[in-house]
Amino acid sequence: MTRHERGYDIRSLQGLTSNTRDRSGKRGDPMGKYFHESTFDSHYDGRFAESALPNEERQIHLSHLLRTYLATMNDLGAETWIMHGSLLGWWWNRKIMPWDSDIDVQVTEASLAYLAAYHNMTVHHFAIPAVVGDSTATGPKGSEGRNYLLEVNPHYENASPGDILNVIDARWIDMATGLFIDITALRKDVAAEKAGVPGRMLCKDRHHYLSTDIFPLRESMFEGTPVRVPYAYQELLEEEYGKKALTVTQFHGHVFEQEKMMWVPKFGLAVGP
Repeated sequence: MTRHERGYDIRSLQGLTSNTRDRSGKRGDPMGKYFHESTFDSHYDGRFAESALPNEERQIHLSHLLRTYLATMNDLGAETWIMHGSLLGWWWNRKIMPWDSDIDVQVTEASLAYLAAYHNMTVHHFAIPAVVGDSTATGPKGSEGRNYLLEVNPHYENASPGDILNVIDARWIDMATGLFIDITALRKDVAAEKAGVPGRMLCKDRHHYLSTDIFPLRESMFEGTPVRVPYAYQELLEEEYGKKALTVTQFHGHVFEQEKMMWVPKFGLAVGP
């Protein structure tokens, strides 16, 4: 096994997971892919989950996932901010959208290198009370708190967008539910710089930005906790999702109620654009 192959399988995690077998899809994944999502849902880590959570329960755990991640990055001094669907949720009501199954964040390249060097495969414990009706709060995963794993993809050293199997640079994983945060590093676009175009930046997932799109970061709140968002957040959201995504109030079987500042389910509604 090379250092770029995932050696942290179910056997090496005994005592940290209640799973008796690994439900990740690594046997069906291409060679060279580091992170393996579960066989039952691509938004879960199969080493820590046996099935997907009910929607309402999932949202509570995602909120805890975000809060613990941001608190840990703040303690470690890593610069991070929300992006993509999480940023869209922030735009509407400073909350994770009720149909979302994961959280997307970015970090600086220097922060990722620091996390890889000093904090890879570290487990972080938080005294989070059990959720009412929590299907994961039994046995060793009960109400004494939750453990979260920071795992860095060793392929992060390869900054090429051509490494399509490893566009996710790191993950923050809930070891009780298998839910995770995708972490990608924002890097300088070296090719653009050599071509005489300064200030271009990119991630391995082929998202391109200007440095002024992201920095200076703005301070805000998300899920009731302090968070940073990119400077040109509206322009970034319009470019990624279109202008309608910031105004259309019916989507994914939900209607946005302005008075409540909430997405409310409306059964039978057509899915929006």
